[in-house]
Amino acid sequence: MDRNDVAVLHPGIATAGRIMFTLIFFLSGIAHFTELDRFVALMPAAIPFRTFWVMSSAVVELVGAALIAADRSPRLGAWLIVVFLVPVTITVHGVGMLTAPDPQMQRIQTSFFLKGVAMAGAALLITQLGVRRKERPREAESRAARQSV
Repeated sequence: MDRNDVAVLHPGIATAGRIMFTLIFFLSGIAHFTELDRFVALMPAAIPFRTFWVMSSAVVELVGAALIAADRSPRLGAWLIVVFLVPVTITVHGVGMLTAPDPQMQRIQTSFFLKGVAMAGAALLITQLGVRRKERPREAESRAARQSV
């Protein structure tokens, strides 16, 4: 195990956690394409090229989630999720929280805002911890050769 790896006590639980964390990003990324008009309407009107940003964010969500769920470059995937979450949480839910027309909608937007903050925090943890990759045979041979020299 490399010094930067994190020991995974129960790989099945780690896999379930990765899938549970990324499921919302897979579903949301797909919905960004299938319900494009609805997502464009959520963005403040002052933001230019809203359709472009919605479609771009969908790609970022899907790629980031795939990298984390597949345990392939999970740190990169997590950074993509952070890059997605920070502006969306602020521009959509932060603005919505402050400009909601009634107290109930304000509470809903506050809840969404806090959910975005929590998910960004979890993604930041993944950027630092990643997951322990299973060593591939070629990597094991290469490591063994380096150690024998």
